[in-house]
Amino acid sequence: MAKIIPSGRARLLTIIPVMALFLFLPLRLNTLHLGGTFAFFIAWLANFKLLLFAFGEGPLASDPSISLLRFAALASLPIKIQQNPPPNDPYRENPSLEKPKKGQKSPLVSTVKGVVLAVVIVAAHFSEDMHPIVSLFLLIFQMYLSLEFILALVATLPRVLLGMELAPQFNEPYLSTSLQDFWGRRWNIMASSILRPTVYLPTLHVSARLFGRKWAPIPAVMATFIVSAVMHELIFYYMGRTAPTWHISFFFVLHGLCLTFELALKKVLGGILALPAFVSGPLTVAFVVSTGFWLFFPQLLRLKADVRAIEEYAAFVAFLKDIGRALTFNLIRGYQSATYESFVHDYP
Repeated sequence: MAKIIPSGRARLLTIIPVMALFLFLPLRLNTLHLGGTFAFFIAWLANFKLLLFAFGEGPLASDPSISLLRFAALASLPIKIQQNPPPNDPYRENPSLEKPKKGQKSPLVSTVKGVVLAVVIVAAHFSEDMHPIVSLFLLIFQMYLSLEFILALVATLPRVLLGMELAPQFNEPYLSTSLQDFWGRRWNIMASSILRPTVYLPTLHVSARLFGRKWAPIPAVMATFIVSAVMHELIFYYMGRTAPTWHISFFFVLHGLCLTFELALKKVLGGILALPAFVSGPLTVAFVVSTGFWLFFPQLLRLKADVRAIEEYAAFVAFLKDIGRALTFNLIRGYQSATYESFVHDYP
């Protein structure tokens, strides 16, 4: 399509049926993990990448000689090839959704997180006997660690098979020192990286003409959070098939307003009265968690995400056990058959 149809309206009209299909496909999945993950991959990230591709932008259009396999991987998986920002980026000093620095998780950190996730999953079986606050905290840890491991696992396949150098998916969000740091550099970096070219940068260029370069990031950040709110509402609908209460939208709009206020203060004060990291860090995490308790996580409970997640983990473990039994049975049967044939051959 890139070679035959020029970028612009003609290519967009050609791609719209595919984007509509990608919005429909997640409706065919009813499980929490597969439905939510597939919706994030296809209905959100892949469609936004295709939208950029229609206008000759984004990762799918950056390399005209890209192979079909790499194109499919970049389009359908939440991966992003590691790149450094260009030195002539005119808005490099206003990186509200900055690209992450190159870095990989240490095996020790990944192991510890894996152990914590296993403990959380086991403890969640007894959530009915726990205080609701404790149960909600378990859900927070489970959501974060599960999402990080799923994205890391998906990113491992193209890294091994295609030799891609990929950007990290998360960057220790609990170490954030500000909302700008949390949303732009640490939490779900893949979502930030696709929102940047599709929403943030176009709004930034328009705002620069209207409000000047200094204040252009303010409306651009707000527009980015509004679009993110809409996409999160869509994913929650895929997971629960219930009418939205708009609490998720309010959560992201609230954080967008708070982040724009933070950016405005930084521009006005110019670094004066900046809080040290050991103070701003706990305040940032406390704000994210408290607003999540208020608006975000109750919507997961409304979808019975905690109960469904445990049921799906149990079903997955049972599935692995069935595969193990089948493999063991076939191995034993094959060994017995080989032994019998050997016996017949030696003693006809």
